[in-house]
Amino acid sequence: MCGPAKLGPEQNPWTRVSTRAIYDNPWFGVREDQVLRPDGSPGIYGVVTAARWALGVLPLWPDRTLTLVGQFRYPIGEYSWEIPEGGGDLADEPLAGAKRELLEETGLEAESWRYLGRCHTSNCFVDEVGHLYLAEQLHQGIAQPGPDEQLVTHRVPLREAVAMAYDGRITDAISIAGIFRLACFLRIIEL
Repeated sequence: MCGPAKLGPEQNPWTRVSTRAIYDNPWFGVREDQVLRPDGSPGIYGVVTAARWALGVLPLWPDRTLTLVGQFRYPIGEYSWEIPEGGGDLADEPLAGAKRELLEETGLEAESWRYLGRCHTSNCFVDEVGHLYLAEQLHQGIAQPGPDEQLVTHRVPLREAVAMAYDGRITDAISIAGIFRLACFLRIIEL
């Protein structure tokens, strides 16, 4: 056999030698691992550890419009259009958190929920797992945003949301993943 050995998807070529916590708060932590890299050489790996689920909801109306949420995102210093999203306690089922986030951010409640899968938000240095849900049969109530949220909601045709995710008007990874998953699910775009 020539060249490096091929690993199956279940095999981990990394070895963690030791780990130490660097920072923790209620949303995330940072740890530094001493590792042996896949080639056997020593190194370090910094990992951001999520303390919550990432949750994204795609509220779809019968006319195939999608409710988006706009807000200024402090870490990137930019205004961002997104699907309703937030965090959920790891001890709870993700769907419960998704329902809470939808109500908080938009005032919407849904009678029908469908799981659209999971995603990793930035798997090169963050262990955060995102869960995506389609919410239908919507009823409008009153939004209950948190004190750190100044939100605007806007309904757009799903095809327009796909275009926004494609052309960069939507840059949030959870939103992009959710919009394209929904478009594939509804066969608006083909794989």
